[in-house]
Amino acid sequence: MEINYNIFKSYDIRGIYPSELDENSAYLIGRAFAKHSKAKKITVGSDMRLSGSVLKSALINGITDEGVNVKDIGLVPIDAVYFCVNKLGDEAGIMVTASHNPSDYNGFKMVLKNMKWVVVSGMLEEVTNLSEKISDVKGEVREENIMPGFISHILSFINVDKIKPFKVVVDAGNGMAGKIIPILTEGLPLNIVSLNFKLDGHFPAHPSNPLLPESQKEICETIVKEKADFGVIFDGDTDRLIFIDERGVVIPADITLLLLAKLFIEREPGASIVYNVVCSKIVPEMVKKWGGEAIASRVGYIFISTLMREHGSIMGGELSSHYCFRDNGYSDSGFIAFVILLQLLSAYNQPLSEIVKPFYKYFKTPEINFTVNDKTAILEKIKKKYSDVSQDFIDGITVRYEDWWFNARPSNTEPLLRLTIEADTQKLLDQKIKELTKLIKK
Repeated sequence: MEINYNIFKSYDIRGIYPSELDENSAYLIGRAFAKHSKAKKITVGSDMRLSGSVLKSALINGITDEGVNVKDIGLVPIDAVYFCVNKLGDEAGIMVTASHNPSDYNGFKMVLKNMKWVVVSGMLEEVTNLSEKISDVKGEVREENIMPGFISHILSFINVDKIKPFKVVVDAGNGMAGKIIPILTEGLPLNIVSLNFKLDGHFPAHPSNPLLPESQKEICETIVKEKADFGVIFDGDTDRLIFIDERGVVIPADITLLLLAKLFIEREPGASIVYNVVCSKIVPEMVKKWGGEAIASRVGYIFISTLMREHGSIMGGELSSHYCFRDNGYSDSGFIAFVILLQLLSAYNQPLSEIVKPFYKYFKTPEINFTVNDKTAILEKIKKKYSDVSQDFIDGITVRYEDWWFNARPSNTEPLLRLTIEADTQKLLDQKIKELTKLIKK
């Protein structure tokens, strides 16, 4: 059975429609997932991408041809599928989405009972070895509106009565936040300035990736113009969001992680927080200062979530702006992060820029990428040169000096070595960028 093997990533399926991922692929994946999950009923949702409806229809046809029933929850954000599996006890869930990828992409994210992540690359063999024979009994499809319960779940993370009036700019990026934010904020004392709330898989306003400067330009300007208290920008399926302060300045995701962590540690003293190895060292410093435990993880949302589950951590996050919560099945949710920020700001009589100001203590590079032929050899060279201090190998190599540190890690999919450096001063940072660049390029 013909299918493009390259669409199978580690923990999701992604490809360009229809050249890499088409209706036939979706049908086969539906059949394979039905067998893999061993579920009697599978929850299916999709976002607003252009190919979403046809791929979802083919996917459901594949699932039901294996005799498995489908709960169709319609047009939803990805954490609505997680809600069904985590809180409603559904046996398995699959979301039709390509997250923040360009408009011609689509894909699938899958989860099993008790929020167990599916190693999608392991499903490839099941897809290619499907028999021609389908089930004698066709599965049933039932549509279900889970929105009231989903909204209640999001709001359960805060005390709604303590939320103060705020003027908030929300950029939905023509994604699913445009549908959910009006429902979520209906009973809250907020003045929402809405940007790009019309669901449109063409993403006419800007790319769906909120980390790109061109995606942030409009909201930053609008916050200043409207004299808003802060703003948030979501990606297409809403599992990621970025906070922007009242000056129109984007808050880095590791600083945002600290903001959220503070409230959770106050609620549950001694709780552990998972962060990835390229976050600023201010994260473990402050978490420990507040009485929490800081646990370092590999880069990647799934690794954060898995480590959280192992340690029972209350929350975790990383620089790609994914924030995971224990009471959300160790999965991420942009909406939960959003309401938590409302709760935090309501407890302070300070603007957002002042609250985060103490966290800007160090000087850090964005990730620097080097094209290299032999990543292993270069990592070994780095390891030897900086062998006089503490090193760890959680993800690539992390080397820590008293006044600076760096992480060098190989890309899993490209001939790239990724470098992150942080120092106590800008002068030292500039010096170490030159030093490591010379070493890597030599």
